[in-house]
Amino acid sequence: MLALVITIAAGITTAASSRYEDFALFTSVLTHVRMNYVEPVNEHDLLTGALNGMLRELDPHSAFLDSDAYREMQVDTRGEFHGLGIEITKRQGEPIEVVSPIDGTPAERAGIHARDMIVTICPTEPPEDWTEPCRGTKNMTLLEAVHLMRGTRGSEITIHILRADFEAPRPFTVVRDVVKIESVEGKLLDPGYGYLRVSAFQKRTDKEVREALDEIRELAKQNPSEGQSDDAASLIKGLVIDLRDNPGGLLDQAVKITDTWLSKGVIVYTQGREVSEREDYMASVAGTEPEYPIVVLVNEGSASASEILAGALQDHKRALVLGAETFGKGSVQTVFELEGGTALRLTTALYYTPSGRSIQETGIQPDIEVDRTLVLNANASVPRRVRERDLEGHFTQQEADPTKTGEAAAEGEDATSEAYDQQLERGLEVLKSWRYFERLRTPREPVSEPTVKAAVEGM
Repeated sequence: MLALVITIAAGITTAASSRYEDFALFTSVLTHVRMNYVEPVNEHDLLTGALNGMLRELDPHSAFLDSDAYREMQVDTRGEFHGLGIEITKRQGEPIEVVSPIDGTPAERAGIHARDMIVTICPTEPPEDWTEPCRGTKNMTLLEAVHLMRGTRGSEITIHILRADFEAPRPFTVVRDVVKIESVEGKLLDPGYGYLRVSAFQKRTDKEVREALDEIRELAKQNPSEGQSDDAASLIKGLVIDLRDNPGGLLDQAVKITDTWLSKGVIVYTQGREVSEREDYMASVAGTEPEYPIVVLVNEGSASASEILAGALQDHKRALVLGAETFGKGSVQTVFELEGGTALRLTTALYYTPSGRSIQETGIQPDIEVDRTLVLNANASVPRRVRERDLEGHFTQQEADPTKTGEAAAEGEDATSEAYDQQLERGLEVLKSWRYFERLRTPREPVSEPTVKAAVEGM
């Protein structure tokens, strides 16, 4: 027994000694760089780079967030900021491109269109290291461009736009305002058949989902289907939930929204490094929607919280999942606030669907596979979308195997406006077929003897 204690103590001492040697090595390298590098260095930048390098060794979703990045993350989850109100994208070496202006925002009012190229940004207050009032966007990152275009409500910013029918870039001056990003859209596809688009899982998304369902019911009253009554159970005959290109968001929102259509059972469970770190998220009876058919649309861009919702409804046989294999992000990140407005985003657990399957790397497999949205007037081939399995340093499916977490882990996670939305059309078709086959399964009333006799006599 004494020998065992001495062996363990020796192991602890060796590990601690190794850590101190590593810290000493790091300090030595930093000292040499500071004293001998060919130019003066910014030690803060060096240390930030070291933190980023350390976290890149873990997985693609763990990161050190400086104050700007942390603020942007908070804006994304809050869904409200002061700015222009445009969704943007960027290809390497090309200017910023407008995906679309958000309805009712300063950008829309200023006349900015989808597919406009923002070639130059002239911020209200240029950064200190700028020697010019405006700068081109070819070499900017998306985060830099977003930071420059956001600002105080009522302030002006000028951006230069190049459009297909412009001979040269033209200046657009936009007055910043409060921009609220609505993460949910609800509408009626056909009498009785609703459409619910969830584009992100933000702090109010569960409330927006409830409001959108009420709106769909109200529209159903105004456009009644055959045999419809005004009770809530019959107003919606079927629902399409569109999660395509939804990158995820807050775990608690995914749970609350999934609970809308489930009355019992596990929605999702998470498993940390230790067996004791398992947490089950359960459905409740309160507020459960009526039992109408549901089709969930997914694609390669449906990730994380989207996969929790699709996987839970699929496992509970509450919905059919239609589309393409999803992104495959089955890990949970916790954000730890640090000094100076910075934060650490760290992968702390893996999550599993109610049946105990991990979607890490493999994604949710649709019940009905339908190719990506087709564009009728396009002949060009569409490149394969990036998924979790393509990210360097990601957890593999084997590492996320639920039988190898806990104890085992403790020992060692371009469509255009002319596009024909084939997935949505197929989803609606499935819902209508669903109702048809339900009617076929309903036993017919037996024909009474007098009716049969009358029918024979009338022949």
